[in-house]
Amino acid sequence: VQLAESGGGLVQPGGSLTLSCAASGFTFKDYWMYWVRQTPGQGLEWIATVTRIGGTVYADSVKGRFIISRDNANNSLYLQMNDLKPEDTARYYCARDRTGETRGQGTQVTVSS
Repeated sequence: VQLAESGGGLVQPGGSLTLSCAASGFTFKDYWMYWVRQTPGQGLEWIATVTRIGGTVYADSVKGRFIISRDNANNSLYLQMNDLKPEDTARYYCARDRTGETRGQGTQVTVSS
């Protein structure tokens, strides 16, 4: 299983970023997929789920601001992040399970003015 995140960076509060995740080594379309995040000294926080056919669930902390989506034809997962806040600063991981046990290396998102 390989999961490779990209798209992180430094953004001002109120800004937007879109993260991508390229998946390989498993049958992507057969799995629900997740985004989780981690801040220094904290555990992994689940933030979004997409089902095999595109249904979505969000943590309250990101609901209404983030959009998770997938492209099964290209084995790709996305997280569109809008109205970013300083408290969204974290390392973001795509994961094959909600706990983040099977996840990529992550991409850093820093929200700061």
